[in-house]
Amino acid sequence: MHLENCHIVVTGGTGGLGRAVVGRLLDAGAALHLPVEPGVEIDSFPHAGHANLSATAGVDLTDASAVEAFYTALPELWGSIHLAGGFTMAPLAETDADTFQHMMDMNLRTCFLCCRAAAARMAAGGRIVNVAARPGLEPRTGAGMAAYAASKAGVAALTEALGEELAGQGIWVNAVAPSIIDTPANRDAMPDADHDTWPTPEEIAATIAFLVSPDNKVTRGGVIPVYGRF
Repeated sequence: MHLENCHIVVTGGTGGLGRAVVGRLLDAGAALHLPVEPGVEIDSFPHAGHANLSATAGVDLTDASAVEAFYTALPELWGSIHLAGGFTMAPLAETDADTFQHMMDMNLRTCFLCCRAAAARMAAGGRIVNVAARPGLEPRTGAGMAAYAASKAGVAALTEALGEELAGQGIWVNAVAPSIIDTPANRDAMPDADHDTWPTPEEIAATIAFLVSPDNKVTRGGVIPVYGRF
């Protein structure tokens, strides 16, 4: 896979999945642009200082003006990958309106704003990749996390709608939908689970890298399950 001279945004690039995606794209020669959210430190980010990586600190991805300003300052884009988001798990009785709105803001609003800004920076052709989640595709698996499931279902619907809307511009919009990702934090939270059945960040990154690459010539409007064996 060759991504030389391809300018690509990666939101949430300092997270567990983000690090795998950033590493894979840098290895393929991409020029990456990372909006780093307020309060997130990048000093220990393993790819900090890479010649092909530019990080912009203090970008609030829920703020429409901040998102527009970040994207407007970039060169013409080939791709934009939207990994930023949040998670909460609580039964309905313990989920208040503020928590519900927070999930919508973190997962759906950030995705919408970044898709909108990214498409405006792309000429004919380009790739957008979002991140939904298994509960967003299979809502019954979202019992006990309804706010999160609803926000990720919104990401899936947004992806399919934009996949059709932007096809005429040659912009392919897709998403991946992970189950539980094999990260240290998830292992700590579920020590008795069968971790070998979970997809790794590197495995999911491989799917994302294909979807954002010029090698993806036909797949659009898809929400691709990346469940592993879980």
